[in-house]
Amino acid sequence: MDLDVFVSAHRAEWDRLDALIRRRRRLTGAEADELVILYQRTATHLSLIRASAPDPQLTGRLSQLVARARSAVTGTRRASWRDVTRFLGRGFPAAVYRARHWWVPTALVSTAVAILLGWWIGTHPEVQASIAAPGHLRELTRPRGGYETYYSSHPAASFAAQVWTNNAQAAALCLVLGVFLGLPVLWILFENMLNLGVGFGLMSSAGRLDTFLGLVLPHGLLELTAVFVAAGTGMRLGWTVIDPGPRTRRTALAEEGRAAVGMAIGLALVLFVSGAIEGFVTPSGLPTWARITIGVLAELAFLTYVYVLGGRAVREGETGDVQEAERSSTVPTAA
Repeated sequence: MDLDVFVSAHRAEWDRLDALIRRRRRLTGAEADELVILYQRTATHLSLIRASAPDPQLTGRLSQLVARARSAVTGTRRASWRDVTRFLGRGFPAAVYRARHWWVPTALVSTAVAILLGWWIGTHPEVQASIAAPGHLRELTRPRGGYETYYSSHPAASFAAQVWTNNAQAAALCLVLGVFLGLPVLWILFENMLNLGVGFGLMSSAGRLDTFLGLVLPHGLLELTAVFVAAGTGMRLGWTVIDPGPRTRRTALAEEGRAAVGMAIGLALVLFVSGAIEGFVTPSGLPTWARITIGVLAELAFLTYVYVLGGRAVREGETGDVQEAERSSTVPTAA
């Protein structure tokens, strides 16, 4: 392609498209039709230039022109309550359901690792001695010691907010850092399981495992599930970098990345619930069985939500991605 000749032949069309976009008054019907046609033609020109004679300056100019024209053609769209309903009723549960082959094994393996770490710490006094001095460990594990007072050491509302913020950040990091082949996600996950294993081992060695489970299970079931979902999704995103499947790597990452961002918002809501349970239910005076029952019910509600609503949405073609009109469209072509 002779770039100079191509530019000379089509410059007038590009200038006309730019003028129509800049026009402040409402376009007539004929001008609107002309805008759409010129948008399609310019997008085709951009595609040809990228493929045959890439010129950074010209490509940048036409990319901006096409983007502005697309905005003018499609118009601005404001989020509505219908979008929120669609996201919570279809998009988010579908995204979690689609990722189940990643986060369910992640949950099982991680739980097994935490139990093994807890058993190892609980049955090896030398390992316990490497964690902290014996006096400090007794202070942590005794009745009304550090592990028990941790949940009631701050006002419930501020404690719940702090827990929610920390957990939401951890989940977001799992989702964002997954693109680095999932390796940072494994480290974040291991840190969480190590903390759980340490508490499990120390309290079991003190003969107070029932107390520890009574403190952890009410909020921990839902909280850890959210972390497992985030970690599994992050690793899935990392695997997409390695094997995008039939899609191009760019398209696959865009689709999975948008679904992961949506999942971060949804998981923040899930973690808000678990944070509220940890702030208000875990340190409450309710019997242990009542607190654990609340945690189990919250977990069952989330799993039912994912497998019933999410499964139905996926069978109907939902992927958890944003609606097609809101995606970066492929370059249109004009006849």
